[in-house]
Amino acid sequence: MLRHMNIVIMISCYLIYLWVICKFLKKYLSVSKRNEKLFVAFGTVGLFLVNRFSTIYSIPYIVLAMLWHISFIVLVLLMFKADLEKKILAASMLTVTASLVGNFCESFFTCVALTAKYMMNKEQEPVLEYMETNIILYIRFAIGILIIYILSKHMIQVFSCNTKKWYVILSVPMLSITAVIDVVNWGASNGIFVRGRQNMGLYYDQILSHSEICVLTVLSMFAIGFYVFGMDRIYLEQKKSSQYHWQVEIYRMMEEQYRQSERLRHDMKNHIIAMSGLCLSEEWEKLGSYLKHMKDGCLETDGDITGNKAVDALLYQKRKWADKGNIEWECDVQVPKAGCMNEFDLCVLFGNLLDNALEACEKLGSDERRFIRIHAKTVKKCFLLEVKNSASASKQDTKDVTNKLNSYEHGIGLLNVGDVVHRYNGVVNIENESGNFVISILIPFDNPAYDIKQIV
Repeated sequence: MLRHMNIVIMISCYLIYLWVICKFLKKYLSVSKRNEKLFVAFGTVGLFLVNRFSTIYSIPYIVLAMLWHISFIVLVLLMFKADLEKKILAASMLTVTASLVGNFCESFFTCVALTAKYMMNKEQEPVLEYMETNIILYIRFAIGILIIYILSKHMIQVFSCNTKKWYVILSVPMLSITAVIDVVNWGASNGIFVRGRQNMGLYYDQILSHSEICVLTVLSMFAIGFYVFGMDRIYLEQKKSSQYHWQVEIYRMMEEQYRQSERLRHDMKNHIIAMSGLCLSEEWEKLGSYLKHMKDGCLETDGDITGNKAVDALLYQKRKWADKGNIEWECDVQVPKAGCMNEFDLCVLFGNLLDNALEACEKLGSDERRFIRIHAKTVKKCFLLEVKNSASASKQDTKDVTNKLNSYEHGIGLLNVGDVVHRYNGVVNIENESGNFVISILIPFDNPAYDIKQIV
């Protein structure tokens, strides 16, 4: 009766375990309802077959472990949809997590149980009984389920990269550590223990062996964690730097175009005289060419005048984007001449905020109101910038997410905004309510403006 109850509990634990794994995979990969059920069914049947084979045939532990890991990875590849490398990363992450967490829990709680039996019952060479071993397995499943659930909440950055090479770089170390853990388990299953000096006895040999496995798994966990999140941090910084420098070059080109336009307008009197001469001499072809040249080189004169030519050029380009998308545009921006910020940092702020606002407006339906309002002015000894735009009403309840500029869902743009604000000791406030997204930035004047040479 006890054995049957234990089987029922084990199957229940494993089904919950597979369900949590499936939820993890669904968050980062695509899967149909049918394949989701097949994944759980095949996973359960696979466990049963492995246990039966290990009971009937004397198959080495390491062979069974490798077959189980390979079959799990193949199952993920067949049931879920995504790039091959991305699926391998998800499967290898779950495999190494299950191996490390399982080994640590078994060894740690085995040490605790053996120590308790030794201290309480005064047994010289205590050995765990059937029920005690099963209880440790239940605890292992419970902790494994909890760890995978927690991981599913914090892997957005890792799976947000679209580079296949990135997924391979992360997968290889995880699979390698899984293989090392399998070899260690194979050694333990064949009686290879860490033995104490002067024949200290089975109790101390078990304690030393399980302690060794605990240390190995903890070190492996730290190594994997530092590697994955360290590589992710490096990738993110490189991408931010690349986009930042790209934006600087774009803003330089825009400012130069704006200056050329101003020079052209300044020389308009001379151009009129030249065109009058061509008209009088009836040189129509040259006149047409002259007019075309002026059209290509000149911007409209109704741009936003902010006090900063680079910002003027930027706002002009963004307003053209808004006009094409039938987005209401309201702009009241005054940039202090004795600026508290480098003009390229100003453009990074305006550019990224307006890009996000324009993209949010374009996602709205044609029957929904689209608007963008930009206000910037001097408030006491601070520069205040506020951008307000219409946003999807379905995102009203995301205030707990939007107040974090380091959230990956916002994209690299707002991460660059956060870096600029932090550099100038400024503050950011974000609100997202009633279909209106508002971001406000306050920069104090008592910070020296940064030289562009420090940025490029």
